[in-house]
Amino acid sequence: MYYGFLVKIPEDTGRITVNSRGDTTYIEYTYARRYLPEKRYNVPLRTTIGKQSKVDPAMMQPNQNFVKYFPEVALPDERNRSNRSSCLQIGAYLIIRKIMEEYNLPEILSDIWDNQGVGLFLDLAAYAIICEKNAGQYYPDYAYNHPLMTEGMKIYSDSTVSRFLASVTSDDKVAFLNRWNASRNHQEQIYLSYDSTNKNCQAGDIEMVEFGHPKGDQGTPVFNYSIAYDVDNKEPLFYETYPGSIVDVSQLQFMLEKAKGFGYKKIGLILDRGYFSKTTIQYMDACQYDFVIMVKGMTSFVEKIILKHKGSFEKKRSCVIPEYQAYGKTIQEKLYADDEKDRYFHIYHQVEKESAERELLEDKIQKMTEFLKNQEGSPITFGDAYHWYFEIFTHEKDDGTKKFLYAQEKTEVIEKELDLCGYFVIVTSKKMTAAEALSLYKSRDASEKLFRGDKSYLGDKSLRVAGNESTAAKILIEFVALIVRCKIYTQLKAMMKEMAKKPHCMTVPAALKELEKIEMVRQMDNVYRLDHAVTATQKTILKAFGVDENHIKTRATRLGEQLKEAAMLEKDEEDDASEEDDID
Repeated sequence: MYYGFLVKIPEDTGRITVNSRGDTTYIEYTYARRYLPEKRYNVPLRTTIGKQSKVDPAMMQPNQNFVKYFPEVALPDERNRSNRSSCLQIGAYLIIRKIMEEYNLPEILSDIWDNQGVGLFLDLAAYAIICEKNAGQYYPDYAYNHPLMTEGMKIYSDSTVSRFLASVTSDDKVAFLNRWNASRNHQEQIYLSYDSTNKNCQAGDIEMVEFGHPKGDQGTPVFNYSIAYDVDNKEPLFYETYPGSIVDVSQLQFMLEKAKGFGYKKIGLILDRGYFSKTTIQYMDACQYDFVIMVKGMTSFVEKIILKHKGSFEKKRSCVIPEYQAYGKTIQEKLYADDEKDRYFHIYHQVEKESAERELLEDKIQKMTEFLKNQEGSPITFGDAYHWYFEIFTHEKDDGTKKFLYAQEKTEVIEKELDLCGYFVIVTSKKMTAAEALSLYKSRDASEKLFRGDKSYLGDKSLRVAGNESTAAKILIEFVALIVRCKIYTQLKAMMKEMAKKPHCMTVPAALKELEKIEMVRQMDNVYRLDHAVTATQKTILKAFGVDENHIKTRATRLGEQLKEAAMLEKDEEDDASEEDDID
């Protein structure tokens, strides 16, 4: 991110270079040199510190790297923005602040930063939730029409936000996670849902980004990001970031060690099929952790189990699981040949799942058949999927080339897959019913929604930051935002269960959008007051958080007083600044 002001281009001729790309000229700084033994010379390690001004070639628009490498340079004075909107949106802010206070987040963070830093950090988390963005340059727009948690409701510029992000370190992350997890209950057994994703990184000299195996490849380096989520208490506990080339299964073992370090002893793990491996299961056994894990694909031994028990439970009312419209059966067997323990295999069948999977398979076979028909007589080769479902017949010419003649369905293969449609298997280390195992596994939905909310709602599909410190800051802010957003989600969901009618406003985005309509307006006496009464829809949403209209009125009155005090403080600061300018 580039600041909205100009500074003089540094005159360090040995380290400053210019690099023109298109219509823009970038100023680069050589921060180190690396010796290449095989070539016997040094190569410069450079990073961009700004963009040259098109009006004055001696000036440039700096970014965070400039502040990092030239901390001694005084930046242009940034006056506090005294222009605040005459209409402030307070509903979502009040709910977010209430949750933050219930979690004691201000107190936890006060051990890391002063009041100014704590307020700005929490405001950035609220901004990420309400505006569904993480770009620092848009924060002042949010602050313009919302109350703030910073001292004196101070509106900071985007460059101040950037400097704050650059000041946050990995030690701050460790300190927060230690304090957050110290306040959790370590005595009860909890089930952790552990999942990971990856984030594209589009800028900066960040150490952990590498070209790996992203789920959505944008051609940029990535880093991996994982969350451990307590499904019993419905809270994110901690997160990890690690280089993009490290596979998820390898990192799981490190996560288990970290869980021990945070004081969790009675742990069960709920894992997706991507973590299913003999090594992972043996490691969990060694740690004496229970597990609930979806079986990866339709491996041969699972197919045998399903086909062996198919028809024995799908229509028995004693096997029905009404909540998920499924039928289930539990059997006890060893997971692999040299397994020392019996595991519990929970076999499930869903009619809706069967219908959907059969339709997808039939559609796939039909499209493959049409493609093969069109390729008859062509010198073409086919991928493994075609050879799996079809017998491919070719004719080899005298010159060694092959011509595709026709294909024939492998009916046994296709019919076998049709037989398996609608079935899936969950394996647990602990004895439980099929209904209990499915309920535990489905509790992962909340952690999956965390990732969906992270990428879709919090704007963190990609990080656009320069430097390791800013990356650490954005991910930490994102995690705190996820803690709060997850609480909003669970409170709304709990409220929905009590309602006969399910209104559309009870999703997180819809609820926040509706709460944003609760507004205060500044009147002629410069005092902010509620613009109108709380609506019936807003009352329904507020009820999920134990808040009523009187609470909103009381907090609005207090906000009005704080905003009046903030306006007086801003005026005093402006007068002092004006006097200094007159003296100069």
